[in-house]
Amino acid sequence: MKLSIFSVTDHHPARDRSIAAFYDQLLDEISYAEELGFANYFVAEHHFHEYGIVPAPAVLLAAAARQTSRIGLGVAVAVLPFHAPMVLAEDYAMLDQLSGGRLALGVGSGYLPHEYAGFGVDQAEKRTRFDEALEILTRAWTGEPVHFDGEYHRLSGVRAAVTPLASPPVWVAVIRPEAAYHVGRQGRNIMLIPYASAEDIDHLGEVVTAYRKGFAESGATGTGDVAVALHTYVGERPDVEDEVGPALAQYTDTRLYHKSHRSYAQLDAAELVLFGDADLVSRRMDRLEELGVTHLLALANFGALAPELVTASMKRLAGLASARGENR
Repeated sequence: MKLSIFSVTDHHPARDRSIAAFYDQLLDEISYAEELGFANYFVAEHHFHEYGIVPAPAVLLAAAARQTSRIGLGVAVAVLPFHAPMVLAEDYAMLDQLSGGRLALGVGSGYLPHEYAGFGVDQAEKRTRFDEALEILTRAWTGEPVHFDGEYHRLSGVRAAVTPLASPPVWVAVIRPEAAYHVGRQGRNIMLIPYASAEDIDHLGEVVTAYRKGFAESGATGTGDVAVALHTYVGERPDVEDEVGPALAQYTDTRLYHKSHRSYAQLDAAELVLFGDADLVSRRMDRLEELGVTHLLALANFGALAPELVTASMKRLAGLASARGENR
């Protein structure tokens, strides 16, 4: 199982940490993740609320590109219905060029009503807008002129001035089994954030099973990548609630959707977090692999968790990955 680090970049002004200081912390963590050997560092795109304060991931990741040389620079996810797809294609192609081919792109349709309102986009249009944008982005990256006549986008021979160095990996964010099956049928990779959508680890397994069925029917080569983001804290004791519980509570209390408003005990019982010592976390990683997960996005920085706790957990996770022989 491949291991990456992820942050939603939730900001908590009451904790007396400036936005600039948080950006510096994120950049430091990206460099440290590279030092520890993780595959990628992913950040989320969010707008108009402290829910997440990286509205332009390509900007932050371009800064990270100048201080790193190996780690993949990921977005989880770029919200396609909010953007002109040709512009988005050029923005992320530019990041891929600046980083020497290290872009890792997750794409999704978004889910927060206040973001749709802020962009003046009807949320009922999101599926069609997403499908059109992904098709245009895919065509734009070939370097050929794009001709497209859709419901929301019409292009006549527009060519991207910048294309990626090679073929960046792309994941499509999904929630439900039927969506996972559909993406699998397209031969694409999927990305899931189950704490916000799944009831428990078994529900996650249903989504992965549907994806595997669709992918098998696609005729695509390989097996497809199943990337799953879980809050992760590797401590020195099995019970780490005193260390990470307050940060998790602060994180979930500020989420803007219902299912994530669950306690530490509820999420732990559902096995939708990786909290505990190395042995406990390793057993839960075994369970993920049994379900067909091939890529863990360890959500390590959340709820204004103290930077020294974030990096200590990252170091222990890297040590655990080495002991397990994981692909970072």
